[in-house]
Amino acid sequence: MKNLSKVAILASSIALISACGNQDKPAESAADATATTATSTQGTLDKIKESGTIVLAHRDSSIPFSYIADNPNQPVGYAHDLQLKVVEALKEQLGMPDLKVRYNLVTSQTRIPLIQNGTVDLECGSTTNNTERQGQVDFSVGFFEIGTRLLVAKGSDIKDFADLKGKTLVTTAGTTSERYIKQYNDENKLGINIVSAKDHGESFLMLESGRADAFMMDDVLLAGEKAKAKDPEKWEIVGTPQSFEIYGCMVRKGDTEFKKVVDDTLKGVYASGEINDIYGKWFTAPIPPKNVNLSFPMSDNLKTLLAHPHDQAEPQQ
Repeated sequence: MKNLSKVAILASSIALISACGNQDKPAESAADATATTATSTQGTLDKIKESGTIVLAHRDSSIPFSYIADNPNQPVGYAHDLQLKVVEALKEQLGMPDLKVRYNLVTSQTRIPLIQNGTVDLECGSTTNNTERQGQVDFSVGFFEIGTRLLVAKGSDIKDFADLKGKTLVTTAGTTSERYIKQYNDENKLGINIVSAKDHGESFLMLESGRADAFMMDDVLLAGEKAKAKDPEKWEIVGTPQSFEIYGCMVRKGDTEFKKVVDDTLKGVYASGEINDIYGKWFTAPIPPKNVNLSFPMSDNLKTLLAHPHDQAEPQQ
């Protein structure tokens, strides 16, 4: 009996010590659980109404879609302007003229997880709508269509993808270009040394400094990097497009109410013709920070997409 009493006392003491030692943890876990539940079950429109704030994702170097130019606290770009159109629509629809906007920097690797966990409400940048990503997030109707090509130095012997044999190629981590070129390299046994940089700016820096022979990415993003180079005339975009991809804005999976607001806003901008002014501002006129003109006129494919907007995955070549 004495031994049993001692065991009981010891067990009680351990339980008491454990409870005291973890005194703050239950509250912390409960808060985390509540936050997780709210994020996963609360619609974006309710979240915005409750907080009085919408959180917009932005990139720092996806020129001219979403990037930082002169003001480090204010993203700019074609896709960013479209995001702001959604904000205007929300102010009116929710009766919230003082709706606040908060910006959250994302990368190619973090953009999808941060949409999924509710850290950001909307991402309009340079994200390709494809079937794999559709399993993780929902996409708005498309707002741009590109082809994946190569940026090289003028005079380079690289004119197309087959010429990459034994060369060093840089692309940006977490992009569809990275996935494609690795598959292309394996299938064709070209022995390409593929380097994945953290963002488009770093990718171009590798090319510019001679550490890579070519930079593979979406043609319009390559045009953006070329435009901001020290000597834009030193570089050229080459190669047969290996895929055609459509960019869309990302929202959380299954959030149909919020997606409808985004879709209706974009369709309205297209139908009114306002999209032509926004496009001209970023693709056929001087843009910050160096006031260089990308001289990238609207393609026939994009004109068709804007005339008949849809949220289907990217077309294949």
